[in-house]
Amino acid sequence: MDIRSENEKDTGAITAVTMAAFADHPVSRQTEHFIVSALRAAGALTISLVAEVDGNVIGHIAFSPIEITDGTCEWYGLGPVSVLPEYQKQGTGKALVNKGLSMLKDMGAQGCVLVGRPGYYRKFGFKNYPEMMYKGIPQEVFLALPFSGQIPEGNVIFHEAFGAES
Repeated sequence: MDIRSENEKDTGAITAVTMAAFADHPVSRQTEHFIVSALRAAGALTISLVAEVDGNVIGHIAFSPIEITDGTCEWYGLGPVSVLPEYQKQGTGKALVNKGLSMLKDMGAQGCVLVGRPGYYRKFGFKNYPEMMYKGIPQEVFLALPFSGQIPEGNVIFHEAFGAES
């Protein structure tokens, strides 16, 4: 498996992978592919990586800038992360997350947030910090990973692309 930055030729494959990955997801509204496209169109994909096997895209992860109401800068949101169902539970998602987090750290990011399953993301160091909130989302599934040890205090605002529905 190879992990690399997305290129223009990957957009169709990324859409297909994202749709397949979330097709049966119990809490998905099946808008994740619209979110990725809207982030791309807005120039807000800070990091966009694909996982390839034999030249075929089998996974994708996106990182985009977030706002925090206390004014803290250089924090990013992880998501969505997508892996074709037949490649799930084989380390593809883990490899995408690790590579993306490493790239964020290398570019001087201060931390990363996400909405996801705590049991999965804790192994990367993510945890719930009550001083950081994301309105409308249960606190237990809103997780953060500070790179500098500093925990911002305030509401997190993801890019407006996260509201994309078409």
